[in-house]
Amino acid sequence: MNYNWNWGILFQEPYFGWLLSGLLWTVLVASAAWVIAFLLGILIGILRTVENRWLRFIATAYVELFRNVPLLLQLFIWYFVVPELLPQEVGRWVKRDLPNPEYWSAVICLGTYTAARVAEQVRSGINSLSRDLVNAGLSLGMTPAQNYLSVRLPIAFRIVVPPLTSEFLTIFKNSSLALTIGVLELTAQSRQIENYTFQGFEAFTAATILYLIITMIVVLIMTVVDRRVRIPGFLEGRHR
Repeated sequence: MNYNWNWGILFQEPYFGWLLSGLLWTVLVASAAWVIAFLLGILIGILRTVENRWLRFIATAYVELFRNVPLLLQLFIWYFVVPELLPQEVGRWVKRDLPNPEYWSAVICLGTYTAARVAEQVRSGINSLSRDLVNAGLSLGMTPAQNYLSVRLPIAFRIVVPPLTSEFLTIFKNSSLALTIGVLELTAQSRQIENYTFQGFEAFTAATILYLIITMIVVLIMTVVDRRVRIPGFLEGRHR
C-alpha cells in the first residue's frame, strides 16, 4: 500500500486541539446522558417489579419502545421531529435560541435509550433476590417503599455493578453517533482531520486509542468498586 504515514500531523495545530476538543465533547455527551440513563433507568426498573400492573405495563412499554427502535433513528427524531411537535414558541426557541441544540438532543436521546437498558439491569438485580429476603423486611413492619430503599435496592445495585459498567461503556461508544446531527465529538473531529490532511489512518488510530484509554480507566475504576461493594454470599447476583 502506497501511503505516506505522518504521525506528527496529529501534534500540530489545529489538529491536536481538534482531538482534545472532540474528546471533551465525547465525555460531556456520555456523562450527561449517563446521569439521565441512570436515574430514569432506576425508576423504570423499579416500576417493572412493583405489584401495580398498570405501572408495570407503562414501564414495560417504555423499555420495549426505546430498546427496539434503532438508536440512530431515535437521534433523528429527537433532533428533527420533536421540536416540530412542540408548541410553536417552544419549538422556535429549541431550534434557534437554545445553546447547542444538537448537544442536548444527543444527550436526551442517549439518556432515554440507555435508560431502557439500565432498567432491565435494575429489574434483574431486584428479581434475583430471594423472596425470603424480601419477606423478612416486610415482616419487620416495613412498607413496600421502605423495603425497596432499605433492602432490595442496596443489594440489587451491588449485584448489577458489572452490567451497569458495560452500559456506561456502551453509552460512551454510542456517543459517536452524535456526529450525524453536528456534535463535534471525537469521531467527528477525526473525520475533520482526515478531510483537511488526508491522513485518515493516523486520525482514526488516535481516536481509537483515546476511546480505549477512557474505557480502560472506567473498567479499572469499576472493578475496584465491584470488589469493594460485593456482598459475601453472592456470586454474579446469585446465592452461592
